[in-house]
Amino acid sequence: MPRLAWCLIAIGLLLQPVSGALNPVAAQADRPVVYVVPVTGIIDLGLAPFLSRTIREAQDAGAAAVVLDINTFGGRVDAAVAMRDALLGSPVKTIAFVNQRAISAGALITLACEQVVMATGGTVGAATPVLSGGTETVAADEKTVSYVRSEFRATAEARNRNPQIAEAMVDPDVVIPGLIEAEKLLTLTTSQAIEHGIADYTADSLEATLEAVGLAGADVFRAEQTWAESIVRFITNPVVSSLLMTLGLLGLLVEIRTPGFGVPGGIGVLSIALFFWGHWIVQLAGWEELLLVFVGVLLLLVEVFLLPGFTLAGVAGIVMLVAGLGLTLVGSGATAAAVISALGRVAISVLVALAGGLVAMRFLPKLPFGRRLILSTDMEAEEGFVSSPETDRQWLGRTGRAVSPLRPAGIAEIDGTRVDVVSDGVFIDAGAPVRVTRVDGNRIVVRRITESGGE
Repeated sequence: MPRLAWCLIAIGLLLQPVSGALNPVAAQADRPVVYVVPVTGIIDLGLAPFLSRTIREAQDAGAAAVVLDINTFGGRVDAAVAMRDALLGSPVKTIAFVNQRAISAGALITLACEQVVMATGGTVGAATPVLSGGTETVAADEKTVSYVRSEFRATAEARNRNPQIAEAMVDPDVVIPGLIEAEKLLTLTTSQAIEHGIADYTADSLEATLEAVGLAGADVFRAEQTWAESIVRFITNPVVSSLLMTLGLLGLLVEIRTPGFGVPGGIGVLSIALFFWGHWIVQLAGWEELLLVFVGVLLLLVEVFLLPGFTLAGVAGIVMLVAGLGLTLVGSGATAAAVISALGRVAISVLVALAGGLVAMRFLPKLPFGRRLILSTDMEAEEGFVSSPETDRQWLGRTGRAVSPLRPAGIAEIDGTRVDVVSDGVFIDAGAPVRVTRVDGNRIVVRRITESGGE
């Protein structure tokens, strides 16, 4: 038995270096580990889940701290609030290293950290909320300012910092004698932030920051985004999300106006799916928004294929589609101004899609690659098909037979010519007699008739 015990001890000593190599934290147990999260560029919704994941990983690894390397002019308020909540609830010590600037939403993230270190010549503040209006920005309404001001005050109080200074970063009506006048927005330099207790130390590098907070010589692990998080950040970018909406609506519009299901429909469905997937990941899209969009598209299909003219179904479909897409662009705590701004983005995407659809339907058949998507007049004449607005009206009132099942689109033979047609809403079997009841643009609508000619 003693010999077996010595053998086990020897094996344990041999395996110890291997286990330490597999676990870098265990291998350097005498040195603290610090996770570093870069917060640069625009603060968007994809940054919040990245920060939350890093905090969880740091906790599991027994890290001493999570350091945010901040250099940003700001971004979305809802994204900053989500990051603020993650930092206030973090079980791991959080440190903000303001590497030059933490403006607007970056200021809220900075205040949410337990300790703040600023580089020489750094700035923090200027956090009044604004609404984007194309190339210009306009001041947010009083309700939005009040909400953001309360978030800054509560965050400062949670970290034992001066709440009045935090409010002055948001609201120009806040006056602090000797520091900020009325109608001025507060932005602090590094020296001012140190003097008024917003920042704790001054350091010009990450190494100096760790030394200042008592973590000199710590092992630094720089967190990186996964490919999925990078894609989500790209998709939820305001420009990209608006483009996806426009492409999705344009593809569906062109597909509705052409027979079968082809490239335009595929692009439209893929664009809408990417849009909702990205916003679902960042918890903006939910089942309610998906249901609104689905019902809206369904009503538009009913309007196109079943009901003549422009009816209540079409109006309701457009309203539900715009509402579903608009609500997907804002968070659950969004203000009225944010909702209006989001609906404006959707409205612009809808108008651009409609304009693009008109252009596509007019010029696409004339382009070489477009002939593969939409049948042109010349090709139709050569192959026995007729689907041209100039010639379609000649079929009004004529009778023939369905060559293929009409569900509701298909092919009918009228006076010996094969024609692309659409039924008036009822499925028609192949071989059934039909009569042309309406010609709407290049869409020929038919109705089933009896052998005697009655309907």
